[in-house]
Formats: sequence, structure tokens, C-alpha cells
Amino acid sequence: MATNKKRKKKAEVMAEDGSMTLTGHLKELRNRLIICAVVFVVGVVVSLAYADRLIDLLTAMGRDYYQFVSIAPQEKLMQYFRVSILAGVVVTVPVAFYNIYAFAKPGLKKSESTFFKLVMLLGLILFCVGVLFAYKLMMPFMLRFLSTGIEGAEYIQTTTSIESYVNLCLTMFIIFGCVFEMPLITIILSKMGIINPQILKQVRGVAIVVIFFIAAVVTPPDIVSQCMVALPMVLLYFVSIFLSGIFYKPRNTDEDDEEEEESAD
Repeated sequence: MATNKKRKKKAEVMAEDGSMTLTGHLKELRNRLIICAVVFVVGVVVSLAYADRLIDLLTAMGRDYYQFVSIAPQEKLMQYFRVSILAGVVVTVPVAFYNIYAFAKPGLKKSESTFFKLVMLLGLILFCVGVLFAYKLMMPFMLRFLSTGIEGAEYIQTTTSIESYVNLCLTMFIIFGCVFEMPLITIILSKMGIINPQILKQVRGVAIVVIFFIAAVVTPPDIVSQCMVALPMVLLYFVSIFLSGIFYKPRNTDEDDEEEEESAD
């Protein structure tokens, strides 16, 4: 009886030709989502025990320039939860990337599998580099300028709520993490033949204007913060042009004709 149940379950998951059925794919997807959810919950719970240290790391950049206050009764506690949730997301992302790769691996060719792994690894590295750039260089300079860069009104104390400060830090981290993904996006689009170095060179003037406009929108209203965000983006744009020249492969019209003929057959 137990053997028949096992065979029935196996038949629901695997087709006669050895491929996985739709039910099998859905079950695998469910299991992988459960794994990611469990890792996230565990990451949040563990991070709560170290939330005070995480807050210390964030406030270390601005202690010399600001006095932190908690305006609302729940404000301090909510920032502990916010930082813990962010830490849980950080822990979950590599696990989620691995499960995405493992789920898609059976349908990928060997070259596609290798490229997929490189894309995920490079994406994680670039995002971490962007966050470190913001933490080590961008944020200390911005905080110092915003607190001491404007002379006059010495009687005004530079205090800030912990909620506003944490929001600013997390926003800058996310912005720079995403900005540093520009070379990776260029590699993917160039590999797909969607963009090429010639197009990127032709629109570089417009791209620089757009970059400075985006930097003005996402940063505090001062020219220094805007330049601190825009200049790395401009540099990464020129790096993207170089990488596009390496990875761009124009599609052969003969190959396209062959693919159309095969699809017609």
C-alpha cells in the first residue's frame, strides 16, 4: 500500500519521459519559497538580538555632527525592527538567489547556467560594493557637510530624530547598491543584443543630464550631495560602455532565418 502511494506521488511529479510535470514544478517552487521564508524569519529573529549593535554601526557615521533624539514613544523600537527586517532581507537574498538558480537549472544549457551563476554572483558583489561606498565615503561626507558646511546661526543645535537618520542611511544604501548594478545590467542587455556600445556613446550627453537629474531627486537639496551621487554614476556609465564593447554580440541574420525556419517547421 505504501509502495503504491510512493509510485502515485512520483507519477504526479515526474512525467513518463523523465521530465518534471507542472505539479512537480509547483511543489518544488513551494518548497523553495518555504525555505526562503524560514531563512528570513530566522534572520529577523536573530538580528533583533543584535539590533542595538546595528543601530550603533549606522549612528557611528553621524555622532560627531548630530545629537540623536527619539520624538515619538515608539520611534526607537520601530527602528530596531526596521533594521532587523533589513538584516533578514540581506541574509535571505543569497539563499533566494541560489534557489532561483536551482529551480531554473534543469532548463538551462551549460553556457547559460554558467552565465546565470556569474550574473547572480556579480550582482551580489556590486550591490555590496555600492553599500560599502555609501557607508565609508558618501554618508560621512554628506553628514559632515549638512551639519557644518553652512556657516551662521550657531545657536541652532544639529539634532535629528533617529527615524529620519535611519531613513536617510537606508535610502542611500539602497540607491548606491542599485547604482552599482549598472555595469551588470549593461552586460545582460549587451549579451541579449538589446544595446551596444555605439548607442551608449551616442546618448552619453543625454545620459549624463539624466543622471544629474536623478541624483538631484534622490539626494538632499544641496549640490555636494548631488555630485557625490552623480559622479560615481557617470563613472559607472563609462565603465558600462567599455563592458558593452566586450560582451555585445550582434545577432547573425542567417541564424535568425534558421530559427524562423525551425519554428515554421
